Amino acid sequence: MGSHSPCASCKLLRRRCTPDCVFAPFFPSDEPHKFAMVHRVFGASNVSKMLQELPLHQRADAVSSLVYEANARMRDPVYGCVGAISYLQHQVSQLQMQLALAQAEMLCIQMQQAQLMDADGMQYLMQSDLSAVAQLTNYPSSSSNVPHEPLKRENPWT
Repeated sequence: MGSHSPCASCKLLRRRCTPDCVFAPFFPSDEPHKFAMVHRVFGASNVSKMLQELPLHQRADAVSSLVYEANARMRDPVYGCVGAISYLQHQVSQLQMQLALAQAEMLCIQMQQAQLMDADGMQYLMQSDLSAVAQLTNYPSSSSNVPHEPLKRENPWT
């Protein structure tokens, strides 16, 4: 990397970027803000030590995590990423509660519809029973188009 532009860390620290620079693969020169945040929160020497202790295949994930944690710490200096995690857990809890309420409401509506269907079914059975009785006794059924007067009840005590 000596002949190319230095990585973001070497540029910020004003030093020559060597071919074995531990920061170069993870902090390109076109993203200086990433290293600036990580450097401000963790310090360049600490990040360098962490990266050198890790196997090569884990370094990219570690840098991604460091950038996320540094960004969270810059936004919330007291709680950092723990504050973000806590906020998201609270939001998940609220959404789970809303989901449970919506599911309960759907269940109530389904039960009401089932009751209405049962009531309609009973009404249908009653109408079909009445029409069968009307056919047996030659009376017009209530579902026919023939107008008829409702039965009048007399009060026996008047």
